[in-house]
Amino acid sequence: MSKTQLKKELQSLTKEQLIEQITVLCDTYKPVKEYFQTFLNPENIQELFAKYKAVIVNEFYPETKSWNPKMRFSVAKKAIADFGALKPSPKLLADLMVTLAENASKFTYDYGDMTEQYYNSTVTNFERALKYMHKEGLLDDFKLRCEDCLKYAEPCGYGFPDEMNDVYYEYYQEEDE
Repeated sequence: MSKTQLKKELQSLTKEQLIEQITVLCDTYKPVKEYFQTFLNPENIQELFAKYKAVIVNEFYPETKSWNPKMRFSVAKKAIADFGALKPSPKLLADLMVTLAENASKFTYDYGDMTEQYYNSTVTNFERALKYMHKEGLLDDFKLRCEDCLKYAEPCGYGFPDEMNDVYYEYYQEEDE
């Protein structure tokens, strides 16, 4: 169904029918419920930011007694996408994106060499964050945290530090000139 068709169908509903449909959507789909939470109460965005940030951190540094990090980039990326769907400020979304790169870099710094795929995923997500921050004019706001990612990458293998530095200087070289 196209957006035009959807609008036409929705316009044919009464106010009560629309309210009922939105209520059903909120009960059925968690992202819809979160969207309306932030739409109706924008101050809830900080609470949801903290929730999604905890999801990312927990993938690398779980708070459970068994301490079994999963390091699933797919879960962390989904948290970023879900938060982005709520239309937060660019700065909050960038913060979440940097959180992924920070935790992935710090984990390998803390616990030793990882697989090449792990490093590739970290570099890809670091680059995605820098590209977004560049587009939104936020590079200066996150420069120190991005430099921390480079420090964490420094003692690692598979050319990981070189790739992280290349990505960093691709964006921050422009800023410094």
